[in-house]
Amino acid sequence: MVKYFSRRSALALLAASSALPGGLRADTVIDLNWSDLLPEGETYLPPLVQDFIEHTPETIGRGQPPSSGLRTDWNGRIVRMPGFIVPLEFEDDGVRAFILVPYVGACIHVPPPPANQLIFVTAPEPVENQGLFAAVTVTGMFGTASVSTQLAQVGYALSLEKIEPYRF
Repeated sequence: MVKYFSRRSALALLAASSALPGGLRADTVIDLNWSDLLPEGETYLPPLVQDFIEHTPETIGRGQPPSSGLRTDWNGRIVRMPGFIVPLEFEDDGVRAFILVPYVGACIHVPPPPANQLIFVTAPEPVENQGLFAAVTVTGMFGTASVSTQLAQVGYALSLEKIEPYRF
């Protein structure tokens, strides 16, 4: 059964997961890569490069692979992360909630990555979306969160402070 997300419940999950011992908070931005979200020693390759799997109804029907666990190292910290937007909640002037994914087409054209490779992002104000093929960098408060959407189970959440086009 798929439960649809509630922006308020996702923010509550992020706030609860962000509590650090002694009330510690980040005062610097931590740059993360997608491999940083995997448990130590684990690797994950997107379906696009796993033995060059064909995108047939059989491979797409496999669904989301199980997640092997989440990292809590950056709960409550401000992180910067590159990725692609899969919009979930729209307003006239932009997107209020989206899934940040590691590669183009994740959650839409191919089965979604495991939950530990997806970030549920909520924005205080709608942000402009340049499309599914435009890479972005997001910055904000990060934490583990279990969020179910109509597209996938998501393992992390980020409360957006800044979004900008990705720069190499």
